[in-house]
Amino acid sequence: MPANTAAIASARAFSYYLDRLLGARPEQFERLAARLDHCFDLAEMTAFADWPAFDSIDTLMPALRQLRAAVMARLITRDHAGLADLHEVVTTISALADFAVQQALPVARRSLAQFGDPIGEESGEVQQLIVIGMGKLGGFELNVSSDIDLIFIYPEDGDTNGQRKTSNHEYFTRLGKELIRAINDLTYDGQVFRVDMRLRPYGDSGPLVMSLAALENYLLSQGREWERYAWIKARVMTGDDSYLSQLVRPFVYRKYMDYGAYGAMRELHAQIRREVARRDMAENIKLGPGGIREVEFIAQVFQLIRGGRERRLQLRSTRETYAVLAELRLLEPETVGQLLEAYTFLRNLEHRLQYLDDQQTQNLPTSEDNRQRIAASMGFADWHGFLDALNQHRRRVTRHFEQVFFLPTEGAAAHPLQALWQELADNDISATLQQLGYHDAADVQRQLRSLAASQRYQQMPDSSRKKLDALIPPLIEVAAGFDNPDLTLSRILTLLESISRRASYLSLLQEYPQTLQRLASLYSASAWVSAYLNRHPILLDELLDARVLYASPDWPQLAAQLEQQLADCQGDVEAQMDTLRHFQHAQTFRLVAQDLAGMWTLEALSDELSALADMVLDATLRHAWLDLPKRHCEVPRFSIIGYGKLGGKELGYASDLDVIFLYDDDHPDAAELYSRLARKLTTWLTSVTAAGSLYDIDLRLRPNGTSGLLVSTVDAFRQYQQKDAWLWEHQALTRARFVCGDAAIGQQFEAIRHQVLTQPRDIGQLRDEVLAMRAKMLESHPARDGDVKHARGGIVDVEFITQFLILAHASQYPELTRNSGNIALLGVAANVGLIPAELANQGQSAYRHYRRLQHAARLNDSQTTDDIPQEDYRHVRALWQCALQDEA
Repeated sequence: MPANTAAIASARAFSYYLDRLLGARPEQFERLAARLDHCFDLAEMTAFADWPAFDSIDTLMPALRQLRAAVMARLITRDHAGLADLHEVVTTISALADFAVQQALPVARRSLAQFGDPIGEESGEVQQLIVIGMGKLGGFELNVSSDIDLIFIYPEDGDTNGQRKTSNHEYFTRLGKELIRAINDLTYDGQVFRVDMRLRPYGDSGPLVMSLAALENYLLSQGREWERYAWIKARVMTGDDSYLSQLVRPFVYRKYMDYGAYGAMRELHAQIRREVARRDMAENIKLGPGGIREVEFIAQVFQLIRGGRERRLQLRSTRETYAVLAELRLLEPETVGQLLEAYTFLRNLEHRLQYLDDQQTQNLPTSEDNRQRIAASMGFADWHGFLDALNQHRRRVTRHFEQVFFLPTEGAAAHPLQALWQELADNDISATLQQLGYHDAADVQRQLRSLAASQRYQQMPDSSRKKLDALIPPLIEVAAGFDNPDLTLSRILTLLESISRRASYLSLLQEYPQTLQRLASLYSASAWVSAYLNRHPILLDELLDARVLYASPDWPQLAAQLEQQLADCQGDVEAQMDTLRHFQHAQTFRLVAQDLAGMWTLEALSDELSALADMVLDATLRHAWLDLPKRHCEVPRFSIIGYGKLGGKELGYASDLDVIFLYDDDHPDAAELYSRLARKLTTWLTSVTAAGSLYDIDLRLRPNGTSGLLVSTVDAFRQYQQKDAWLWEHQALTRARFVCGDAAIGQQFEAIRHQVLTQPRDIGQLRDEVLAMRAKMLESHPARDGDVKHARGGIVDVEFITQFLILAHASQYPELTRNSGNIALLGVAANVGLIPAELANQGQSAYRHYRRLQHAARLNDSQTTDDIPQEDYRHVRALWQCALQDEA
């Protein structure tokens, strides 16, 4: 107790307000001293008075104000003594605001008893006032002398049912005014909070209350950019928030990346800066340079840009938002640490400025006495030491703010090629284009003129056209630096035309000019990549951070990230399907960028693409199952088995997935449930949504092919493989593996696979069947030297050789059953003496070369190659003759 008394005395010496309060109300001292070691929580607020006993606003008002004084006395003392941190201060004062509203509303409603209850004209139900807390109140981040920003909404129009009938609008207007009076009016006991209603639709000129339908119409037709920023923190304090959140979320958070938010936030900040300069408020720690508002703006611009896709950013708290930004590496952890440290310092300082005299101020004091008080309360020996620390924090905030919001082209000289684009219609620019390095300058000029004259360009909004006009000159310059400038620019112009109606994508390229070089590099290198990006321009976002774009994938971390994103939209199947597609497209794009940068061997790249497919299949399986009604267990006893390129971990960028579905479950409804699951899986994987497609899947390798059941039990699969499967199905089994689902089924599948592949066979009969099958394949896929897959001595022949060696000799050499890929298995065959080592080495080398050629052809959207590997074909044909005793 003596320690508490000393803490109170120290706080009184610091705060004029606290000293006056305790001097005027000595009874507060005893209460404060007795409870100083405890934060002022909701339970204590509830016990402070007999709240249900108040039957009028006039009797309630003194109690609410006395509660506020008690809360403030304890907060000031605990904070000054180092017993409360920033979190306690802001959450306690925010909880007080919530409590005051929730206590005042029913009392205000009783004061309108003569009107009866407001009844909705459509539902016929009694209506409740929806009180929305905005700004720092919405985020539970109020400062101690803050006003509170409120908006009043009611569900439906209609009339009341009392003796004095009136419209619901009039009733809720009266109710809102009574609520404001209870909290805002200044009495002998002071006030609880100043109430600010200016954030409501139409501001001061708008109605005090508004129906949900009117609010929806306003947001759709008249909602302004700065209101999106304001509604980020909106929180329903009373009433039903289910419909309101559905209404507001799409207004605040766009479905795709919204880089146009940069311009809107930049303009809002510029207005604040102009007002700060006009009113000489540079010393204001909230609105001045490097102040609290800039820390908040940084967090909120990321929320506006990315919150539609990354639901974890749909937060009200500034501090929680920064934690997610660090987790997602949208800001470096060091940057986040500095910003949060500055934010804590500034908010603590803000409270100490307000503790002095309970004034809503963020201005530094001018008197020497108050300066010393503030410095000491912040832990500094003198004002100069404190000021140095404050300025260091503000400089850091300013630096980080400018790094996020600085527009590189703002204030810069016009690009040297700007006139080239502007004068295109009236001048022949082909000579200049030729000097830049373009090969067919006349054709490039024709393409540029075609874009400028196109209806799409002419009909663009002025703001979007200005963005495009600013982008074309630097892109002409960048593309000219590549070996194929004409093709590079042509591909880029196709992209610009496709995104010309999406101002956000144009904003991205303008806001981040460093992406132009990366974009041109990818478009120069690959027709497939440029077509992929044209189909999915949302992937332009991946170009922003080279550290992320070229970072090797951390699959466990990415799996956790995907799971979180899917969980965030649980119950919304369309959103989950889009999430899977966005994730898969982004990871594929990162891999292709790394591939073109020479970071992967082809074998390693295929492993990564296969790992990505495994992860997506696993996530799809789990969430498709959770979407099934009447499922009998939370985890399905069901597995996906991969064949072909997926099974052999040789996936390319556009490979189909060959899969079959197995289950092992004796529940009476299992067959029907898992058939439904298989159909749902197929739909989730193959449907084309607004986000594009995911994977094409091929189910023809299931037992009995297209005429067979979509799913099979493990026992049925075993019996089929042992008794009824064709030879080609056993060949396919050489490249098959458990992908995801129930691991026990995976183990059973591997046991079946091993048993089938190691069974003794008549080698002569096997050879005849394999040769007959290869001949039949040649009828439908003739051998052409430019097609390394089907050419004689090509990829298919290597695969047939390997499959024959496995089926013929795995009974004697079970190590051949390992699903380690054709290259490794040829080495195993050579090691056990089935084929000569030299031929094996030549076959391995040829197979690697074929896959590289095939991969290069894919990147250039070609089905054939100009590089005919005749020597490799001869080597593989020799290996074929050796293994199968047949001339290829």
